Amino acid sequence: MGELSGKKIVVGVTGGIAAYKAVEVVSRLRKAGAEVHVIMTREAAQFVTELTFREISGQPVALDMWSKVTHFQVEHVALATLADLILVVPATANLLAKAASGIADDMLTTTLLATKAPIYMAPSMNTVMYENPATQKNIATLRSRGVHILEPDEGHLACGTSGKGRLPEPASIVSFVQDGFHKRKEMAGRKLLVTAGGTIEPLDPVRFIGNRSTGRMGYAIAEEAACRGAEVVLISGPTSLPDPCGVRVVRLETAREMRDAVLQSFSSVDAVIKAAAVADYRPVEVSPHKIKKSDDDLVLHLVRNPDILYELGQKKKHQILVGFAAETCRVEEYARSKLERKNLDFIVANDVSEPDAGFAVETNRIRIFDRNGHATAYPLKSKRELAGIILDHVASIWGN
Repeated sequence: MGELSGKKIVVGVTGGIAAYKAVEVVSRLRKAGAEVHVIMTREAAQFVTELTFREISGQPVALDMWSKVTHFQVEHVALATLADLILVVPATANLLAKAASGIADDMLTTTLLATKAPIYMAPSMNTVMYENPATQKNIATLRSRGVHILEPDEGHLACGTSGKGRLPEPASIVSFVQDGFHKRKEMAGRKLLVTAGGTIEPLDPVRFIGNRSTGRMGYAIAEEAACRGAEVVLISGPTSLPDPCGVRVVRLETAREMRDAVLQSFSSVDAVIKAAAVADYRPVEVSPHKIKKSDDDLVLHLVRNPDILYELGQKKKHQILVGFAAETCRVEEYARSKLERKNLDFIVANDVSEPDAGFAVETNRIRIFDRNGHATAYPLKSKRELAGIILDHVASIWGN
């Protein structure tokens, strides 16, 4: 019994010179016990034959949406339903662009758009194409949607140049897939509570006090935890983000509502990740009618909101407690102080004044400080990638 025994993996092969490596990838996946189905683009067939993949996979090969099929249902999205995981190798710049834009003009892109299975991609192309801002934006977009990207290697390329863009070796690609299945099981049986988004405090029926949080970080953590097998409840302030797949979502508005919802679930969970940007203050009085503009200054009397994270730190027993520190200066000082004062297991800190980091963007730079005095810095990454890093830290405390 191989490590991938019983797993159904769809391998998409696109029209890059590195397509020949996909043959060995398919072979290794089969040797690991997986049932492998190959989808080739028409361009891929210019580099490797359909017959090769049919013999190596032991399954008919899908070339387009209109070919006669005998090994699965007649619907052209059947492989999307069948798959436990979809791997695109190599993923060309063209495929990345179409996938990021939601284009479905062939069997592979249609399957990618129609599936709920995890998607893994191994990009390979000319260095200049890979580093082009358009390609990098497409990769960032895909990562933000939960697509797992295996960074290409550096080395000599078929075009005669040398640089980043070389497809990793088949053994590395298969390990990439195996690690994905492992992480999908590592939190099975665990219960996580995640908070996300900013809370708002009403001034009147029209206006409120709030902040710039969009909820992206918390939603990424919740979805990644669910992918790893955890039972997740996401308590969210107002946001335009859709509910993550496989996650129970509680939507609310104010800090006091969030406190009540968190305390209601706290005793039954194994970990709490407080990614929400909770309003520190609220108006003493809320007008029942819209406050009308006048020639006078408007003076607001604000009172402190409950400190949810501090309260959890006093109540925690078996739970792992993770906080966030979104700062604009003296990041380490403030983060370490918050770590101690609120009795956290670790804290995720970032400078929201830095470009491409903080609120309302798909990426972030973080530092993680733990109770043992260790600090680890992570460069600019997608929030979905950082969600995985944060959950790796949680799992390490559990000893997974």
